[in-house]
Amino acid sequence: MADLRNNKTSLLYVLLGCSLLLNAVLLLWPGSCPRPQQAATVAVADPAATAGAAAPQQASQSDTAAPAVAQPTAVEPQSGEAQSGGWTVLGAKVEQSLARTFQLSAGQDGDALASVFTRLFVWDVDMRRDLNVGDSLAAVWRKGSDGLPEIAAGSLQCRRLGKPLAAYRWQAPGDQFPSYWHLDGTEAPLRLKDGPIAHYEQITSLLKDRPTHKGMDFKTPVGTEVTAPRAGTVTRANWNWNANGNCIEIRYDDGVLAKFLHLSANRVKEGDRVSVGQLIALSGNTGHSTAPHLHYQLNRGDAAAIDPLDYHGTVRRSLNAEQLAALRRDVAGFEKMIEGAAVP
Repeated sequence: MADLRNNKTSLLYVLLGCSLLLNAVLLLWPGSCPRPQQAATVAVADPAATAGAAAPQQASQSDTAAPAVAQPTAVEPQSGEAQSGGWTVLGAKVEQSLARTFQLSAGQDGDALASVFTRLFVWDVDMRRDLNVGDSLAAVWRKGSDGLPEIAAGSLQCRRLGKPLAAYRWQAPGDQFPSYWHLDGTEAPLRLKDGPIAHYEQITSLLKDRPTHKGMDFKTPVGTEVTAPRAGTVTRANWNWNANGNCIEIRYDDGVLAKFLHLSANRVKEGDRVSVGQLIALSGNTGHSTAPHLHYQLNRGDAAAIDPLDYHGTVRRSLNAEQLAALRRDVAGFEKMIEGAAVP
């Protein structure tokens, strides 16, 4: 019996020794335990202190493929007026969709960054129809004080469009907020002719963006003046307050119903007659609203919503020669970053 116990004990020690040896081999053997690779991001200097800092749309390929991770492009800091700013330069080929491309390149900020990037080019490119896998893009971006992405410059090489697009954030003389401009001096976003609000930071939602949204959203601080684009009569105010907040509905003289939602204050009441350009309200953040903005919606009776772009018509502003020279001077550093990030 003693010999049997000794044999069992010896066998146990042998098995333990083999296990330890096997673990050591697995740890030390080359390539047996690869480390995950992280995409590099490069923080670069702010090249122009005077320069200012759109739902992701699908491209034409299924999301079931397994693309390679798009790598942000390393760009050396530009010498110039400022040596800080924390900008990240990103260059990538479109993979599956615009949203997926930014998810691969910017991680958890990808969805928000794709939305902001879309707003730069949605005026010239139909992201569902025109954007294709293999098109290329670049962006110079950082997180703003509100935690959301800011884009200083962006470019898009869309083969179907047949020409490259680039837009730079810049505040024109006399403007209350920066906008995005092409280097030929034309403004990237279109503006409504005789729209309800003259001063706003950005149009953040269009009627065509998603089927559940029935109007056009203008991002603007609380208290911005809202005026009547057409003459008409106020038909109601402050209905369905939990959703709409302070709101006004005006029947224009051509029969179109215009709704102005999420206001901070109304300046007209039901039954009032309003004229073109009359102050009717101040913008706000009331009702079911996640940030200060004006929601502008048009309906003809109970029919589907009318696109304000079609109803009002649009205009694209242009800079004069002096302003154009200032734009090109102020964004020159960002232009170099975008060129350096371009993916062939």
